[in-house]
Amino acid sequence: MEFPRQRLLVVSEELDKAELAALKFLSLEHVPLRKLEAIQKAQDFFEALQEKGMIEGGDLSFLKELLYRISRIDLLEAQLGSSREQMERDLQIPGRARVSAYRYLLFQLSEDIAEDEMKSFKFLLGKELPKCRLNPKTTMLDVFIEMEKKGILGEDNLSMLKSLCAEINISLLKRIEEYELNLFGEEEMVITGEQRGSTGGHEAHARWLVSSVAPDSPGRWNESSRLEAYKMTSRPRGVCLILNNHNFAKAREAVPEPKNMKDRNGTDVDAAALRRVFSKLHFTIAEYRDLTAEEIRKIVNIYRCQDHKDKDCFVCCILSHGKKGIIYGVDGQEVPIQELTTSFTGQNCHSLAGKPKVFFVQACQGDACQKGVTIETDSGEQDYSIETDARFQLDCIPSEADFLLGMATLQDYVSYRSPREGTWYIQALCQHLECSCPRGEDILTILTAVNQEVSRKSCKPNAEKQMPQPSFTLRKKLIFPVN
Repeated sequence: MEFPRQRLLVVSEELDKAELAALKFLSLEHVPLRKLEAIQKAQDFFEALQEKGMIEGGDLSFLKELLYRISRIDLLEAQLGSSREQMERDLQIPGRARVSAYRYLLFQLSEDIAEDEMKSFKFLLGKELPKCRLNPKTTMLDVFIEMEKKGILGEDNLSMLKSLCAEINISLLKRIEEYELNLFGEEEMVITGEQRGSTGGHEAHARWLVSSVAPDSPGRWNESSRLEAYKMTSRPRGVCLILNNHNFAKAREAVPEPKNMKDRNGTDVDAAALRRVFSKLHFTIAEYRDLTAEEIRKIVNIYRCQDHKDKDCFVCCILSHGKKGIIYGVDGQEVPIQELTTSFTGQNCHSLAGKPKVFFVQACQGDACQKGVTIETDSGEQDYSIETDARFQLDCIPSEADFLLGMATLQDYVSYRSPREGTWYIQALCQHLECSCPRGEDILTILTAVNQEVSRKSCKPNAEKQMPQPSFTLRKKLIFPVN
């Protein structure tokens, strides 16, 4: 088979500096460090692989694995004639994976370490590594390489890295423990590094790589927990659709006038918070303001019909008035929440099948008040307005898998909005996403913290309270990586 130089040229032109650095790092067991450090162009990297016999004739299996590991599925499919599914099958064949389990672990950690966490690593390593190697341009992969050079990091020497992760981010430590558990087993984890090198060997190596085929999967942390995570590596992750209804003048002009159709002052504060947070989480933001019921349907249908094949998730945030199981357009007309969520089932939106579909709804859903937290009315003189945001009815979320529906409060009850500060629910949600996603916490853990925060809020004088409640058919952990 003729050597596909033209395709390699196209691939080389598509790779950016960070991706080339990742490919070089993952190849360190096959190409000497000194040679890799001198390489600045992807074409030179491919030449080095060819010299080492890693690209021979038409055999591009190693390059395919590298592109798969860094999640350049577009190049894998378009230029090398493979696919994510094919690579997942191939890498489960014993001996097929050529990126070492240890090297891949370090790469995964580098992808999960946030910017502020990387600064902490550099600070704590200040006495171990030369300061000139810890400048602002030094990446986490560079830090790992310097640690290896100093002999404080290696396949059988993870103790210092584990200590650092324990100080900085416990979820990173759990990733290392997962690697050790899968690679060596519970009993072998107590063996010394020298003894460990002679046990398990290639079989253990293959076992861990098979368990970590999905680049972002946290896998299992112990023998009894095997819950994997949804893939969340695409850039962008997907669309965050924000439907933000503020001005209900059209509804107030209707005859008869719908009940409680005041303008939703403060909703723009919520929308701004959602834009900020989901942009940081690498979503494409699509915001629409003051939509009638028919316009809501049309916008939702546009995104239902979009091709989400290269995206990992879909998020929809709805900010409006409503009643039980219903949201209102600014014209006072009703749109069932179930109609919106069902639009994105696998049958109605094929490219989102098997991927998480997340809905957050801040909308009037009822009139009852929960005792325990005081409230103020929605007048121009007071801080908080009553929004009757109740929990979904049972049929609001599709029975199909991979959905999450977060509602601001329990069924039949009100929720609260400050004209200056936004709603309790959306503000708490955004704050906890911003704080907890960099630590690797999953969405259900985050929503539990949101429940706790909102339930503790109060305002005078009537001792009313609010309790959000999510509903979900998720099959895996849903984690939004910041990197």
